[in-house]
Amino acid sequence: MLIGMTGNVPLNELGEFLKKRRAELSPRTVGLPDNGGLRRVAGLRREEVAQLASISIDYYTRLEQGRMQASAPVLDTLARVLHLDDDERGYLFQLAGKTTTRARSRGRQRVQPQLQRVLDDLTATPAIVQGRRGDILAWNALAAALVTDFSRIPEKHRNYPRLIFTDPAMRTLYADWETSARLAVAQLRMEAAQYPENSRLIELVGELSLCDKQFAQWWGDHRVAARTVGTKTLNHPVVGELVLDWDTLTANTDPDQHLTVWTAAPGSSTHERLRILASWAADHDLLASPPLA
Repeated sequence: MLIGMTGNVPLNELGEFLKKRRAELSPRTVGLPDNGGLRRVAGLRREEVAQLASISIDYYTRLEQGRMQASAPVLDTLARVLHLDDDERGYLFQLAGKTTTRARSRGRQRVQPQLQRVLDDLTATPAIVQGRRGDILAWNALAAALVTDFSRIPEKHRNYPRLIFTDPAMRTLYADWETSARLAVAQLRMEAAQYPENSRLIELVGELSLCDKQFAQWWGDHRVAARTVGTKTLNHPVVGELVLDWDTLTANTDPDQHLTVWTAAPGSSTHERLRILASWAADHDLLASPPLA
C-alpha cells in the first residue's frame, strides 16, 4: 500500500487507526467525568473524541468511516486528544497524506548511548556525530587527529559550519575548501527550512554572515543539500594528501543525530596513511569525546 494515495484504502486505514486509539483511552485518562457505569464500547465514544477535538460528531464519524479527508490542524488536535506519541502522530499524518513539521524535543542534544558505542569501536576510522545546526556532539581520537582537537574548542563553539568558516587551518586542510564550505552552507540551509524558528540556528547564521562575506553570499544563493555521501581531499600536516570517502548514517532514535565516517579503499595510499595517523594520534594522546555522564 502506498501511503498518501488518494483512494479509499488509506482513508479506511486512518479510520481504523483512530478507532483503535480511542478504544485504548478511558474518560478518566482524558479528563472527562466517568460515572463508572457500563459502557457499550471500549474506550472513548465518538462523541467524546469530537467534543475534546472541538469538531462535530458528524465530521469525526466521517473520518472514522473513511468518507472524508482531514485537515492538518484537525489531525494535530486529534493526535493530542488521543495521546499519540511521535511515531503514531507521524503515521496518522502519513495515512492522511499530510506533511507533519512538528519538531521533536528541542532540548539539549546528547549523543545516543548506542551511537557512542559505535563511535568508540571505530578505532581505525575517523568518525564524528553531528547534531542540529552541525553541532559536533561526539568524535573519536582519529577524527581529532584528522580534523582538529575538538576537546580544545568550547562546547558552544563546537560546530562544523562555524569551524569551516572561522578556523584558518580549515582553509589549508581542505584541498577544495570552497566546495566543502558551500556544502556546509547548503546543508545548514536545508535544516533551516525544517526548523525555521530555531533560535540557535538563526544566531549561528547571523554570526557567520557578519564575519564572512562568502558565507553571506552563499547563504543568499538558497542552495540546499542533504547529508549523504561524497569524497574530499585533505592536505594533512602530518601524513600529507588524503583522499577520503565520507558517508552519513542517521540515528533512528534521533533523526537529528548523524554519524559521519571517513574511509579509504584498502590498499590505497590514503588507507596506509590513516594507519600512520592513528599511530601518531596515540603517541600524542589525542582523545575521543568524553564518555557519557
